[in-house]
Amino acid sequence: MAADRRTSANYLRGALYGLAAVSIWSGWIVVARLGLQTNLTPWDIAALRFGVAGLLLLPIVLRRGLALERLGFIGLIAIVLGGGAPVLLANTGLLFAPAAHAGALFPGVMPLAVAVLAAAVLHEPFTIVKKVGFALIVVGVIGITWRMVGPIDPQQATGHVLFLASAFAWACYTVAMRRARLDGLHAASIAAVGALILYVPAYFVAEGASLGRASLGDVALQAFVQGVLTAIVSLVFYGRAVSLLGASSGAAFAALSPAMTAVMAIPVLGEWPATLDWIAIAAISAGVYVVSGGPLLRRARLE
Repeated sequence: MAADRRTSANYLRGALYGLAAVSIWSGWIVVARLGLQTNLTPWDIAALRFGVAGLLLLPIVLRRGLALERLGFIGLIAIVLGGGAPVLLANTGLLFAPAAHAGALFPGVMPLAVAVLAAAVLHEPFTIVKKVGFALIVVGVIGITWRMVGPIDPQQATGHVLFLASAFAWACYTVAMRRARLDGLHAASIAAVGALILYVPAYFVAEGASLGRASLGDVALQAFVQGVLTAIVSLVFYGRAVSLLGASSGAAFAALSPAMTAVMAIPVLGEWPATLDWIAIAAISAGVYVVSGGPLLRRARLE
């Protein structure tokens, strides 16, 4: 009985961290899309994110190192590129497709990419229960995006490919972090500092002072949301969820992003989800609970 309470408490902590992370993710895509409607470019937004987060987290890397002995060279590449590339890919994709598509195809698909990669690399079991959960998530994501479907637009298809590539890159980051047993802050620090070193100098050579074309308010908003909330706070929360629940189970909460965006639109935009949307939200929520290993499911299997 005590063990069951510990298991439930552990799940609750992991779930709260996962929900906190996805709450931030539900907003950053919208904020990035908003930034692209100003004088900022995807390269500007990425530079703000990598520059702010890299400088803030540099002391942690200097103190704790790159964890190369735990990650290995391939793992280090997966952390640096997997933590940085999704931002650049997704922001570029927003030039071709709307934010709603990004929410469904990046965080919506990412849990499945993590589960497949975790099964191949970490040998995490891809059980029948998880398959059922992922089926519910896929049905829910399709339900939310159903009204977006129309004639194939080559321009939007480019954005879709970039969003899916973001999901795969993020899966590499997740699996590398879990395999090396890195905590969320250490992994986020390595990714941020790596992106700072690799991207920011190249950005200034290619783009020069392009940030000067944007207003101070636009720059400050993107710097805070992208560089602090998304690149640091959300990654720490996400890392804790993965540490407590496992790679595929912790990543499952990302699938809540399209559903949470729809719910957040009620108070922010006054947009009420349609009946199909509510059904899809329920399906995604149930799927996340199943995949993440909710305690009621474990108890039912034991009885």
